[in-house]
Amino acid sequence: MTTSPSEPAAFGKILIANRGEIACRIVRTARRMGIATVAVHSEADRDLPHVALADEAVEIGPAPAVESYLSIERIVAAARRTGAGAVHPGFGFLAENAGFARAVEAAGIVFIGPGADAIAAMGDKIESKRLARAAGVATIPGHPDPVADLGEAERVAARIGYPVMIKASAGGGGKGMRVAEDRGALREGFESARNEARAAFGDDRMMVEAFIVEPRHIEIQVLADAHGNAIHLGERECSVQRRHQKVIEEAPSPFVDAPMRAAMGGQALALARAVGYRSAGTVEFVAGADRRFYFLEMNTRLQVEHPVTEMVHGVDLVEQMIRIAAGETLALRQEDVRARGWAVEARVYAEDPARGFLPSAGRLRRYRPPPEEDGLRIDSGVVEGSEVSMHYDPMVAKTVAHGADRDGALDRLARALDGFEIAGVAHNLSFLRAAVDHPRFRAGALTTGFVAEEYGGAYDAGAAAGPLAPVLAPVAAMAHRRQSEREARPGGGRGRAPDEPLSVRLGGRDIPVTLAEAEDGYDVEMGGRVVAVRAPSWRPGDRVFRGTVDGRPAVVQVARDAREGWRLVHGGAAARVLVRTARAAELAARIPEKPAPDLSRFLLSPMPGMIVSLAVAAGQAVKSGEALCVVDAMKMENVLRAERDATVAKIEVAPGDPVRVDQVIMTFA
Repeated sequence: MTTSPSEPAAFGKILIANRGEIACRIVRTARRMGIATVAVHSEADRDLPHVALADEAVEIGPAPAVESYLSIERIVAAARRTGAGAVHPGFGFLAENAGFARAVEAAGIVFIGPGADAIAAMGDKIESKRLARAAGVATIPGHPDPVADLGEAERVAARIGYPVMIKASAGGGGKGMRVAEDRGALREGFESARNEARAAFGDDRMMVEAFIVEPRHIEIQVLADAHGNAIHLGERECSVQRRHQKVIEEAPSPFVDAPMRAAMGGQALALARAVGYRSAGTVEFVAGADRRFYFLEMNTRLQVEHPVTEMVHGVDLVEQMIRIAAGETLALRQEDVRARGWAVEARVYAEDPARGFLPSAGRLRRYRPPPEEDGLRIDSGVVEGSEVSMHYDPMVAKTVAHGADRDGALDRLARALDGFEIAGVAHNLSFLRAAVDHPRFRAGALTTGFVAEEYGGAYDAGAAAGPLAPVLAPVAAMAHRRQSEREARPGGGRGRAPDEPLSVRLGGRDIPVTLAEAEDGYDVEMGGRVVAVRAPSWRPGDRVFRGTVDGRPAVVQVARDAREGWRLVHGGAAARVLVRTARAAELAARIPEKPAPDLSRFLLSPMPGMIVSLAVAAGQAVKSGEALCVVDAMKMENVLRAERDATVAKIEVAPGDPVRVDQVIMTFA
């Protein structure tokens, strides 16, 4: 990255008004620049890494964000008390709050970001669109003002034509957004989106605009100083999203060509100049299949996905923000900007893809990111034992890979995701890994509907095991044989395990295998062919297999799961694999399987959260797909629906009640 280590630090001390991985990331750049740092934290976060990493730390309140990270008064007081000369807001929380920027400046402290007027103008989707149009930036067809109520929303949608996007005038991050394909969906989604907007931003004004068919989410990174200089650092593709929130981003975009890049960059800079922007910022566009693009919004802060731009362009965006805030002139000119290779970021979330990517909370009983190497960056704000709290965003880490080209970056990212270990909370690692190797993703044929179109809005890692049997079965057989060899000589070393035929049960079927010892591993015969498994360093107890299967590099997570069982994770699949003697498998096949309990009579909470509202009453008949209740989890409203026609027998909760995972909400007759 571009650095200036010989120059004096811009500030003596800065306070970071944020938490977790972004706070850690800002501390590292500040330390390299010779700047002392102050961390703030809630009571719940006192043991997180950003607190220990900073030079000083100040506790600012209880776990709820409104009493800590969203308290302007407490954060400004902490900056004053510690003598910080500047405040970096990170992203989220108060990062795009004009009132916070004004309060910081009023206290005689520098705000590391744009001016309050620019934040206010771009933070309001109505005003930002008006300014964009005035600056010659293309905007999406829609209503220029917030709609007064549902009735006006329906009239606007009828005029524009379905599908339409309902979105909060203030804020972003997927909160307060719904896509409505027809009038019924608009009526259902409008109030829920408005509730989310009110809870997240304190502003429930809603906009209605045309929804672009086959849309791609592409954004331009800009840098502007206070002396009239502005540049852009190319684009990022952020089309892989679930629930309107990004999960995989890359730079550059596989869709954008040089003319389109120049046009988008030019419009982004025109908008930045029109609002007198200074600092790092991002202008977001939606692009259709015809390569026409339209302004969405401008994020007046550092983006979560900024590392892909840093890795491709070699520019430390946090350093640039600090230097611009100190009044320095941009050292880069547009003609100096050069992209090198490709970078892809995958956001690792505590969420359950099998349950529609609903958030998860709990303690990280195991947290082992893959080792960083050349071209691999892990940005994380947790350690083993950290608590993923229901009070905050459930992101655990960002895994960012760089390569000479797109395939090289994706291959490196795939290996990293295969070696990432998390236990204690549900997580999306297997989904990310599957998406990275999806043929459509590899082809770059992306839209914001990619996840819903390819996975139906959910992902079952167990169901993905079958196609990966040629890797999982021989690795499981190897693990079983080496474990048997260890048990044959309890005193240590390797004993002689029986050479009898084995059976590997995977995906509901038994696969006969035999093993022959070979140099650094085994030759595993299965299905009439021999698969070479080589892993000279793997020993029983090692949780990650790094070796080759059939001559190809493979990273597989391997853990014991009962005496004959193994839990394997690889390539987007998570499978429980039984390895037994062929005779034991034959006898087991004669034992009837115990049926799973019938839970269809119950509506269970799929996540920890709070009941916002109930849409039905006891004794009411409901149809399949009908809304039953709304559960708020991590500031997102989730509508739970009936899976079949039924009659509500009893409701076990009331609005405002907290619920835990799998708690009974209602029963059906």
